[in-house]
Amino acid sequence: MGLLDSLKVGLKRSREAINEIFYMGGEVDEDFWEDLEDTLVMGDMGAELALRVTDDLRDRAARENLTRAEQIRDALAQRLAAEFPEAARDPFTDVPSCVLFVGINGAGKTTTVGKLAGRAREAGLSCVIGGADTFRAAAIEQLQVWGERAGVEVITRERGADPASVCYDVVEAAEKRAVDLVLIDTAGRLHTSSDLMRELAKVVGVTRKRSSAPVSVVLVIDATTGQNGLNQAREFNDALELDGLIVTKLDGTAKGGIALAISSQLGLPIYRIGVGESLDDLQTFDALDFTRALVGEGM
Repeated sequence: MGLLDSLKVGLKRSREAINEIFYMGGEVDEDFWEDLEDTLVMGDMGAELALRVTDDLRDRAARENLTRAEQIRDALAQRLAAEFPEAARDPFTDVPSCVLFVGINGAGKTTTVGKLAGRAREAGLSCVIGGADTFRAAAIEQLQVWGERAGVEVITRERGADPASVCYDVVEAAEKRAVDLVLIDTAGRLHTSSDLMRELAKVVGVTRKRSSAPVSVVLVIDATTGQNGLNQAREFNDALELDGLIVTKLDGTAKGGIALAISSQLGLPIYRIGVGESLDDLQTFDALDFTRALVGEGM
């Protein structure tokens, strides 16, 4: 199954809701615009974004004399795609690079790190994985399994070690070996715990200070969390000054709109999206492909 097919499956819930207002023969009238706005809000995009997009499409429809609902579908995909900020650089291919992965437990950080390490090796890049999650049971073992699969060394310490010190050691070892890409997995943090977030801020600060390569702090977010995901992202961004996002589990029951809401509201690019369990299911994000799968354009 290709990326677009996987996205279409994962975003089925959102697309079905949107498709209800794009029925054949539908008129672009006031009811249409109200239904569109309501549907975007219910798709986890948020009221402000939904209103802005709907108002812009109203203006375009008036200028271009778009009178049928189906004529609006591609325009909607294009308008939604424009809400995603573009990344200034890809931290996984523009090397040397150091990437810290943050997020709550269960978002898919460790799996994402393993997949990206495998991709880096396939691309001919040298890579090391840092295991800074020294608290969660079996976290280091899980990383080592992924490291073996990817053919990438995992650098870590014993359980209970200071995570910031682990990051320092990882970066130091990687620089001595002139490694292209450093991927550091951190422990899951509840965004509501100020103590844990301060500890994570220390990890980020130490890594940024020690690394001579650019350091990117990437939030791994589970697309199925809905509007709570926006609250998570805002707290992490406030504490850590995030550089971008990886959105996982878009092959599940995600509405999809939350990815747009987080990216647009916080001004954060999406670097990768997860649309399945295999290595190939972690894909580079393409805004227009995503929104076309979301609204059902061309289907």
